Amino acid sequence: MEPKTADLPIGSFFFLIGIGSNADPAERSGNGVVSSWKKRSGGNFPEDYVEIFRKGIHGWNPLRSRMVGKEDDCLRIPLVKKMRRTVRRVRRRLTSRGLILMYHRVSEKDVDPWSLNVTPRNFSEHLMVLKRNSFPMRLDRLVNAHLEGKIPDRATVVTFDDGYANNLYEAKPVLERHDVPATVFVASGYIGHRREFWWDELDRALLIPGRMPGRLELVISGEDHHWDLGAAVEYGEEEYRRDSDMSDGEPQSGTRLSFYFSVWEKLHPLPEYEREKAMEQILGWAKSGTVARQTHRPLDAEEVRRLKGGGLVEIGAHTVHHLSLSSHSPAVQREEIQGGKGELEVVLGHPVTSFSYPFGQFRKDTATLVRRAGFSCACTTEEEPVWNLNDRFQLPRFGVEDWSGEEFGKRLERWFNS
Repeated sequence: MEPKTADLPIGSFFFLIGIGSNADPAERSGNGVVSSWKKRSGGNFPEDYVEIFRKGIHGWNPLRSRMVGKEDDCLRIPLVKKMRRTVRRVRRRLTSRGLILMYHRVSEKDVDPWSLNVTPRNFSEHLMVLKRNSFPMRLDRLVNAHLEGKIPDRATVVTFDDGYANNLYEAKPVLERHDVPATVFVASGYIGHRREFWWDELDRALLIPGRMPGRLELVISGEDHHWDLGAAVEYGEEEYRRDSDMSDGEPQSGTRLSFYFSVWEKLHPLPEYEREKAMEQILGWAKSGTVARQTHRPLDAEEVRRLKGGGLVEIGAHTVHHLSLSSHSPAVQREEIQGGKGELEVVLGHPVTSFSYPFGQFRKDTATLVRRAGFSCACTTEEEPVWNLNDRFQLPRFGVEDWSGEEFGKRLERWFNS
């Protein structure tokens, strides 16, 4: 698909809703906005905006940022916020915008409590949809276009988080076959690690069919925590197969899967050394091994370089230990952000300029630290299209799951129109 930029007159749009000093009272009304915009756009006003304008803009003065009228005292705050969201959404839909997509693993189906895995077949179908219905491009090109205010309409960027070895062995051949570029964000502390990422190691320990002890007791940061498994002591093949597909929603209380999520929640905000101590307790209790599954193991240094080879795949940073940055002090955040960048640059022999927040979690000071570390952009997990008003250190992304090509195509259109 050929790139293009939308040429809708955004300035005229804001003039029409009353920000422009030349807008007359009739044009500030809902009907006035609709009729004026239709006239100026040659009749190409999107019909699904008509009711939004007629119901929402009447009685609103953008310069005062509040609703006026008899209901002002009780409706001012919620309606102003709603109108601001509406204006932002409509502005975004009337200008060029793109999508950044977030993948993790590409491998055959296995138990997948976080819906991180996409099969090679479905991944190939996704790329065919992207080539047919969008303009795939590199992340750095999208960032440059963003800086120039010229994002190609329907631009798409493929990204992977974490740094799984199957990004090289399963994903890259498919990317090459369809000539679609991608960025892989790698947590440097896991490079060459013989063990799995901690959340994968946890699911292997707790979500393997069989019987477990009835009570798990952990000491975390000097505090005692315990879980009574009850009926979840037993975990059969049928439950395992059901839990291999989490597309049906949240797990039921009292199940082995809900037990997994409860333990994960305790481990998620911990410093690396505390989490390692807790994982050792869990693995001993569950009598689980530590050798990584081939489908889940991280990349080693040579594989990172091979993944980068050929120029189709860019390597980005993802901290050192994949910490939830918003749970930690600025000093720890700085160490993780700068450390991950530096370690990857040693492996690759060139600067690393893109970043992704682990778990999508960050604070305002986190984004500042990323900028000061020398990155040119950072990706979140906030789900909305990318457009010119996005902060390039808070770029939104849509998480992709193991959908068929047909389902992925439907979601792609929904995301472009969101």
